[in-house]
Amino acid sequence: MSSRCFDCLLLSATLLFCWSSSQVAFGVDWPQWRGEDRANKSPETGINTDWANQPPQLLWHVEGMGEGYASVSVVDGHAFTTGDFEEGQGVVAVDTRDGSVVWQKTLTDGVPSHGYEGSRCTPTVDGNRLYVVLSDGTVACLSTDQGDVIWRRHFVEDWQGRMMSGWGFSESPLVDGDRLICTPGAEDAMLVALDKHTGEEIWRSAIPDLGENGRDGAAYSSVVISHAAGQKQYVQLVGRGVIGVRAEDGQFLWGYNRIANRVASIPTPLVRDNLVFCSTGYGTGAALLQLTGDGNDVSVEEEYFLRGATFQNHHGGMVLLEGHVYAGHAHNQGFPTCVELATGEIAWGGRLRGPGNGSAAVTCVDGHLIFRYQSGEVALIEATPTEYRLKGTFVPAHVESPSWAHPVVAGGRLYLREQNQLMCYDLSPGAGS
Repeated sequence: MSSRCFDCLLLSATLLFCWSSSQVAFGVDWPQWRGEDRANKSPETGINTDWANQPPQLLWHVEGMGEGYASVSVVDGHAFTTGDFEEGQGVVAVDTRDGSVVWQKTLTDGVPSHGYEGSRCTPTVDGNRLYVVLSDGTVACLSTDQGDVIWRRHFVEDWQGRMMSGWGFSESPLVDGDRLICTPGAEDAMLVALDKHTGEEIWRSAIPDLGENGRDGAAYSSVVISHAAGQKQYVQLVGRGVIGVRAEDGQFLWGYNRIANRVASIPTPLVRDNLVFCSTGYGTGAALLQLTGDGNDVSVEEEYFLRGATFQNHHGGMVLLEGHVYAGHAHNQGFPTCVELATGEIAWGGRLRGPGNGSAAVTCVDGHLIFRYQSGEVALIEATPTEYRLKGTFVPAHVESPSWAHPVVAGGRLYLREQNQLMCYDLSPGAGS
C-alpha cells in the first residue's frame, strides 16, 4: 500500500471517529421522569433553536403506545412508556430508529377504572431493568430486553395505599442505589423503600398530620433527592403537602402544609442546596422553603409564599435554571412565566398568553424551554429572565387534546406522546422542515 493510500485511509478513519464521537456527545439518554436527575433539563447542546424559520422535522409517527398521559424514557436506542391496552395496563418498548414496537407487556387484570382513564407513569430505567407504578397501584420491575416481569407488588394490597382523589396513582418511582422509592400514600406507609432486585420492603415512612389543608393519601407527584441541612432525604409532594424523609431509614424529617389543596397536588418539587420550591394549582400558589439542620433534626421555614393569582403551576411541571423558575402559570392556563427564585418576584409573564391554550408541559434544553400546550401547540422559548422571547412554534402531526404527556429531548430528538401515538422530531441544526 502506498503512503498516499495509507494517509487517505487514516484521514477517513479520523473523520469517521470524529463524526461518531460528535453523535455520541449529542445523544444523551433520558432514563426516567424529568431526566437523569429529575431536574427536567437535558444536557444536550447545539440543537436547532430557529423554529420560526426551521420548525423541527418529523422523523417518524407510530401507534401502539396504549391509551394514557405518560411520557417516555429513552435509553440505549429504545423508548419506554406505559399505556392502557385491550387486556389491561402495561409497558411498551419501541426502537427509536423507526418507532417499531419491540415488546409490550400487560401487567393488570383489565383496564384500571378512574377519572381520565389511562396510564400516568414514565418508566424508570436502571441498567437492564425498568420500574413502573401503574394507575391501579401495581408497582413492578421488568427486564428491558423482553419485558419479562421480575417482581411486582401492589400499593393497595400490600400497604393499604390510597390517593388523595380518584384519578389513579400517578407516580414515576425513583431508583436510588439498590433501592426503589415510591409512594403508596398509606397512613403508616406514605413512602416505602423497596429492594430494587426483589421488591422486598426495606422501610416504610409514617407521616404525622401536617395541617388542615389538603387530603390524606398520595398526590400526583414524584420523589426527588435532596441533601439539604446535611441530611440525605427524599422530598415528595403528597396530599397533605410537601414532606422530607430521611433516606437511610424513612424517618419523617419535616412537612409543609400550606401548599396543599383539596383536589390534586401535582408538580414535582424543585430542590437546590437547602431550598425547596413547590407549587400546586386549584388557586393555591407557590412557596420557597429553607431547610436547616441540627444533628438529626431538620427544620423548615417559609421564605415566601406566592398566592395563586401571582403564581401557581397547575400541572406541566417547572424548571429551575440559573436562579429562576420557568413554568406555565395559572390554573389550567399555562401562561409562560419566569419567577426569580430568591425573591419570588415575577421577572416576566404572569398573564402572558402563549401560542396555545390550557396547561403547558415544560422541559429545558440548550438554554431554551419547550412548552407543550394542552391544546397541542409546541413552542420554543428562550430561557432568559430578561424578557419573554418566543423562538417559534409548530403543531404536531397528531393532536388529541388534552396533550398532557411531557415532552422529552434525547439524542437530538424531541419525543411527543399523544395517547396511543408517539411522534419523534429531529432537533439537529439544519434539519428543520
